[in-house]
Amino acid sequence: MNDLALISDAPEGNRTLGEIGLHQFAPYLMNRIMGRYNHSLRKELASAGLTTPKMRTLAVLSVIDNLVISRLAVYTVVEQSTLSRALDSLESEGLVRRVRDPDDSRSTRVSITPEGRLVFEKLWPTMRANYQHMLAGIDAAEQAAFVATLQKILVNVRRHDF
Repeated sequence: MNDLALISDAPEGNRTLGEIGLHQFAPYLMNRIMGRYNHSLRKELASAGLTTPKMRTLAVLSVIDNLVISRLAVYTVVEQSTLSRALDSLESEGLVRRVRDPDDSRSTRVSITPEGRLVFEKLWPTMRANYQHMLAGIDAAEQAAFVATLQKILVNVRRHDF
């Protein structure tokens, strides 16, 4: 069976990937979409001296600032060791600041600096344009339903309460 196969009549739990087809398998589609989205940003990221983990860090901190590193790793979808290297670089560039959590001396909080916010604000129009391109031809109601579905899927797969 080819990768364009339609959903078969086999019971849901008994179908093979070949029976489902790659273009009907949501994890494959999500990975492919995000791979293309990230690839479309690479040139702009490189010109700003950023990597995908650094961009994700600045993006998250521009919306939710002063996060503990463990939570930041979840929001950025970056392994903690990779995030640590990205934070070292971002901090040395003056784009983020790390401080001990006053409520838990074992934890470190990360905040975006004004310089980091400026770097992210310069990148945001490219991110927004790529997002709009990705959703071209999809009306507002379909977009809302899509996002609502993604939020439900996230609740199903997440390991944290956020």
